[in-house]
Amino acid sequence: MPSLDTLLAFLGISVLVTLAPGPDNLMVIGQSLAHGRRAGLAFGLGCAAGCLTHIAWATLGIAALVRASTGLFMAIKLAGAAYLVYVGVSMLRAGPPQACSAALPSAPLRTVIAQGFLTNVLNPKVALFFLAFVPQFIAPDAPDKALAFILLGCIFNLGGIIWCHLLVFTTVYASHRVRLSQRLGRWLNRGIGTLFVGLGIKLAS
Repeated sequence: MPSLDTLLAFLGISVLVTLAPGPDNLMVIGQSLAHGRRAGLAFGLGCAAGCLTHIAWATLGIAALVRASTGLFMAIKLAGAAYLVYVGVSMLRAGPPQACSAALPSAPLRTVIAQGFLTNVLNPKVALFFLAFVPQFIAPDAPDKALAFILLGCIFNLGGIIWCHLLVFTTVYASHRVRLSQRLGRWLNRGIGTLFVGLGIKLAS
């Protein structure tokens, strides 16, 4: 198993990676603003499930297969890009976010969870990140590399879940303290939607 020094180094870098702006973080904020705490947490749960899927793929060597197969990588990459564009266009067409104090998700929570899962699992760069990042903290002579990989991957995912909760509660608290006007809320929705369309186009390039 990884040494204490290795675990501390892994935790430090994982925190920096988790704090970096990305599709998952932005969508958690967007869901929390538009539909409240339950929707934000549900989306974050879906992202965590997608992250666990990537950990499993990487552990089983599927991520290596994706990296070796240009066609398979492009297929997953384009599917993820198309989904991000779809989410962005949906946000552009939606109305302004409502107040979060009594708002419920416009879709069932299981649908929001599925959206979070798809946003994460359809991004092959996440799987390749795990394949490239986690092994750096596993000793070449480790007796059980797969178990060490799973442990480090789950630690990373746990950090992401904690950060997601902080994002949700901070966003909802801020929305209660600073009431958004209808016009500002509409432009906020459009801004986030445009950002996701751009992310999808960039991912496909």
